[in-house]
Amino acid sequence: MSVGNLWIPAGIGIGSNQDDPVGQVRVALSALAGLPESRLIYTSSLYRNPPMGPVAQPDYVNAVAILLTRKSAHELLVDLQALELAQGRLRDAELRWGPRCIDLDILTYGYQVIDEPGLVIPHSGISERNFVLFPLLEICPDLPIPGQGSVSGLAAGLDGTTLEKIPVSMQDSIQG
Repeated sequence: MSVGNLWIPAGIGIGSNQDDPVGQVRVALSALAGLPESRLIYTSSLYRNPPMGPVAQPDYVNAVAILLTRKSAHELLVDLQALELAQGRLRDAELRWGPRCIDLDILTYGYQVIDEPGLVIPHSGISERNFVLFPLLEICPDLPIPGQGSVSGLAAGLDGTTLEKIPVSMQDSIQG
């Protein structure tokens, strides 16, 4: 089910708020760089932000990455879930919007719109999530989000004051 010789750009959201979040995000970025039939081409800075949802928990560290991949969206999803498992994520034990050691989401996959059980692209809620759009704005401001507009246009309507860009010099010392 791969897409053959065609390289598809895919936006990947990365987040963690447990077990050294900065370290977890770095491990995930390294793992993304090693995915077969994929090439990591852009990564954003890391951002600290408050959690979503009603569960009391530590702040998140988030980033986004752009891959070029020859994998189908479903194959990429399977790979991302395997990377999460390798980093200790146990989906069955988690609360919705609860704390997690790592979260990897397909944000975009080319210009495709996919709405199937277990796979929604563009990622649901992307247009309201400053912790996704502001990192994307940093690396791909003109990226179109199918059916919604460009990253820059969507980000212009959001408040970014709750995000804190983590200076590279501090990334080694931040614990969650």
